[in-house]
This record gives sequence, C-alpha cells and structure tokens, in this order.
Amino acid sequence: MAFDFRAKANSDHKPHWDWCFRIGSLITALTQGYMVGRYIMGFEQSTEAFGFAWLSALCVTAAYVYIGGAWLVLKTEGDLQIRSARWSRRAGWLAALGILVVSVVNPIVNQQVALRWFSFPEVLLLAPVPLIVLATIFLVDRYLRQVPLVNDLGVRWPFFGVTVIFALSFLGLAYSFFPEVVPGLMTAQEAASSPATLMIVGYGVMIVMPMILLYTFMVYRIFKGKATELSYK
Repeated sequence: MAFDFRAKANSDHKPHWDWCFRIGSLITALTQGYMVGRYIMGFEQSTEAFGFAWLSALCVTAAYVYIGGAWLVLKTEGDLQIRSARWSRRAGWLAALGILVVSVVNPIVNQQVALRWFSFPEVLLLAPVPLIVLATIFLVDRYLRQVPLVNDLGVRWPFFGVTVIFALSFLGLAYSFFPEVVPGLMTAQEAASSPATLMIVGYGVMIVMPMILLYTFMVYRIFKGKATELSYK
C-alpha cells in the first residue's frame, strides 16, 4: 500500500512513504519470524521460548535480505550490484545461524522430530539434506564475495542457491511436524474444514492457481534481464 501511494504522492511526501514502506516491511518480516519461533517451541510460555522466538524473528528478517540481495545481484550492475552482494552476504551469515539453531533446538524440544530425523534408516536418507544446505550456503557466500565477475559469469547462482537453501529448510520443517499443524496439539485432519468446504476451496484453487502462475510467468518474462533507468524515449 505504501508503495502504491508513494507513486501518486507529491515529491515532498515521498520520503515519508519510503519510511512507511521500510518500517512496514521490517515489522512484517519480524512478526513472521517470531511466529515461526513460537511455532517450533510449541507455543510454550517460558523465557527460553520467547528468547528463541525473538532470535527467529531476526534470522527470518535476515533471510529476506539474503534472498532479496541475491535477486538484486541478478537484476543490477555496477555499484548497486556490489552493495547488494555485500548486504546479501552479511544477511546470509545470520540466516545460516538461524537455520543451524532451528536444526539443533527442534529435535531437543520435540522428541517426535528427533525420532524422525535420527532413527535408522531415516538418518541415512535424510543426512544429505543438511549437507546440501551447508554446501550451498558456503558456495553462495564464496560467489557473493567475488562480485562483480567478468560478464556477470554465474550471476544467477546466488538467487538459485538461496532458493534451494530455503526450499530444503521449509521441506525439512514440514517433514519434522507433519501431520501436526500445531506441534503436540492438533493434526492437519483435526484442523481441516468440512469436506463440502474443502471441495469448494479446491474448485477455486483449480481455477485461480493456473491464472496466478500464468500471470507470474508473464510478469517475470516481461521484466527479465537487468534493470535499467526509467526512460520515456
């Protein structure tokens, strides 16, 4: 909303809308991270649980900067690309800390999660997941440290790598808790609506989702390539 209003605001009001956009985005990221931390701790009411939630808030916010900076490395050049690589790299360290802390704390506070990840033979099948995440974090960090490269060699790698990191992290989190939607309290089946309601929602998804995917594909195709200065010539 702040972004839309900024485009229509007078020049002297635009800095105020810039701050609204920054603060609103920051609050959104912090609250999402906070709720992820509360969720992992099973909404426990303790000092440790709240402390973990606040750490999660900072790390999730850093994760947004991590992937956002990687996207800017892909889309920009020159000084902005160099600064974006620096922002993304520094945020990546904090995001990596968050992934590590969650990976350690989650099995400790949830016995079911520990059994799922460390039982045999599951541990052999799942061991590559954290190894891939760690290797990708290292390779992305190494690339960002070298930006800019000649002819933007491998410029897509940071964004692709960060996407892989987050995809595996979310899949690991989903695997840890499924079928529970609230750890130890409620399963997905218990939280689901009636079959009739789910059927209506399902039909809606079947109609709307392809349109959203097509629209998203068209937008990214139209605006592919490096960002350039606005010109009406």
